[in-house]
Amino acid sequence: MEVKKHRRLTLKERVIIQTLLEEEKTKAYIAKTLNRARSTISREVNKLVSNPDDKYDADLSHWCAKDDYANKRNLDKISQHTLLRFFLYKGLLSNWTPEQISGRLKELYPNDPIMSISH
Repeated sequence: MEVKKHRRLTLKERVIIQTLLEEEKTKAYIAKTLNRARSTISREVNKLVSNPDDKYDADLSHWCAKDDYANKRNLDKISQHTLLRFFLYKGLLSNWTPEQISGRLKELYPNDPIMSISH
């Protein structure tokens, strides 16, 4: 049995989607043409086209997909906030438990949502 490898849509595939949508082809036809799952095409189109008046734009879609992928790993709170990261590492190096670190943050920064973590 062959294992399927998940791969992202390329700009070329997105341009084909845009062209076929302008020719009023169905999503099933587009999926068959690109040898992709129909759900992949539907998700791709539905990300940008919410109203019937909207048009699918391949360049915009590709840019958004690249941006989402680039920022995917940078969304965690500890990576974004240096003071929180410093406090957390300092606590771990002092052999504090995660519960102690979380409790200490609540004591020292009671009204700061950035300086709060869950153990």
